[in-house]
Amino acid sequence: MAADTHHGAGPLMLEIVSASVFYEVAALLVLAAGVGLVGVLLRQPLIVSFIAVGILAGPSVLGLAQSDEHINLLAELGIAVLLFLVGLKLDVKLVRTLGPVALMTGLGQVVFTSVVGFFMGLALGLGTVTSLYVAVALTFSSTIIIVKLLSDKREIDSLHGRIALGFLIVQDLVVVLAMIVLSAVGVGARQDAALADIALIFVAGLAMLAFVGVFIRFIAEPLVERLARAPELLVCFAIGWAALFAAAGDFLGLSMELGGLLSGVSLASTRLREAMAARLAPLRDFLLLFFFIALGTHLDLSLVGEQVPSAALFSLFVLVGNPLIVLVIMGIMGYRKRTGFLAGLTVAQISEFSLIFMAMGVTLGHVNAEALGLVTLVGLITISLSTYMITYSHTLYGWLEPVLGLFERRDPMREAIGDQEHPGQGYDVVLFGLGRYGSAIAQRLVQHGLTVLGVDFNPTAIKEWQNAGLDAVYGDATDPEFVASLPLASVKWAVSAVPEHDTGVTHEDARSGLIEALRGAGFAGRVAVTAHRASDAEALSGSDADLILQPFRDAADQAAQLIVDAEPPVPQG
Repeated sequence: MAADTHHGAGPLMLEIVSASVFYEVAALLVLAAGVGLVGVLLRQPLIVSFIAVGILAGPSVLGLAQSDEHINLLAELGIAVLLFLVGLKLDVKLVRTLGPVALMTGLGQVVFTSVVGFFMGLALGLGTVTSLYVAVALTFSSTIIIVKLLSDKREIDSLHGRIALGFLIVQDLVVVLAMIVLSAVGVGARQDAALADIALIFVAGLAMLAFVGVFIRFIAEPLVERLARAPELLVCFAIGWAALFAAAGDFLGLSMELGGLLSGVSLASTRLREAMAARLAPLRDFLLLFFFIALGTHLDLSLVGEQVPSAALFSLFVLVGNPLIVLVIMGIMGYRKRTGFLAGLTVAQISEFSLIFMAMGVTLGHVNAEALGLVTLVGLITISLSTYMITYSHTLYGWLEPVLGLFERRDPMREAIGDQEHPGQGYDVVLFGLGRYGSAIAQRLVQHGLTVLGVDFNPTAIKEWQNAGLDAVYGDATDPEFVASLPLASVKWAVSAVPEHDTGVTHEDARSGLIEALRGAGFAGRVAVTAHRASDAEALSGSDADLILQPFRDAADQAAQLIVDAEPPVPQG
């Protein structure tokens, strides 16, 4: 009897988990909830917690994740849904205007990282082929992680968020080409065959773009209108559409990421895009959990022990060198140092594709398992640290701002929308945030005869506001330098219509930062901030805000008062 039990609870748990995929997924979800709770209590980003779940569940620790096929399936579906939602918000006209900076920063970062990384590898004694593989692997940044972080911080629509998305797409194309060439080498193909494969990829990409253009022009709106009659069917269609495009992109030699993105772009012009986005957001977060679990399970800790010194040097290069080259390129092109810095931080990590790329090299016999272990450790370090860097990007900028002036031209003409002279002086109100709530406030203030200057860091919102004949400027409410440049002398009220986003990713409060920036600029008027929850309002009660707006409570108070004040119906008979 003792012989049957001396192995302990660990093997018993593995035996139970391996008996059913459902048991395995249940164990992973419980583990994720537990580790995530600990991360929240320690005020850590959830992405780091979920990667930790993958490591704990992987073969190096508990060995709970055994059904790689099922986990990867859920992870890939999560990727498709995530990028579908990003594509829903993608302004095609803006992408066209950001094309040059996306191409220059994307290719510039790839060239810089691969060249410097190659010579670093040689200096560390890795050998020519291994150095080349490692250098190429270091050029890939994780689109999924970056989009997730920027979306949670509500910065995917900002100028630096859109620029980052643009050069990540360029990087994805480089990934595709690298994989094609490597696959061609793997099957012993000639160089002309590899070039033929690349040509076919471009043809496939153009065909997908042409299909999306025709779909947007003739089919998208009527189709969605019909589907909207059954909300459940609309959600099912959205998921299926995202999966279809992701599968098509993968089948045609493009990446799943590009396919998922195009699926969202194809529906971005429809009237119900916001409804689809709202309904799919919870599903996206659930499925992406499996992406991070899959990423963690592929980090084999047994391969990384002897690679720590080299991995530390490569990680430092990725964490500092990649953002630096983006900052330099964007500064030369005429962007502000703040925009370049925030966009540059998004490439301060390597991608899950880096591990896949190295694994292909091991399979082909070009590199050994130690090289894979080196890149694995670099991935673990850079993904974890860059998550903190992006999460607390505004704090980092505040610390480094005095030395970043070297990377900004005297005339940052590319951000003319932010550099323009303010359309007038003598504003009564400066309103930060031109979303639905902020726009409604501004319109009613104008109706009461007040002059309002709108501020937002979404270029599309600025253009829409200016097209309506109202004054607005592009800028970030958390940027003290920008806030100080506003015409505040005669302003009576500064109003923030931007609520705190409690996503578990960042604990920075943009409202507190705005209040500090206003007072630091010598603003003597009154400040109003928005809180959507009672606990939020209570936390802000001790701040320097003069008025706390609570949209739901205020609307309920007004509705109740309208009901009370309404004349009672005349009794019949």
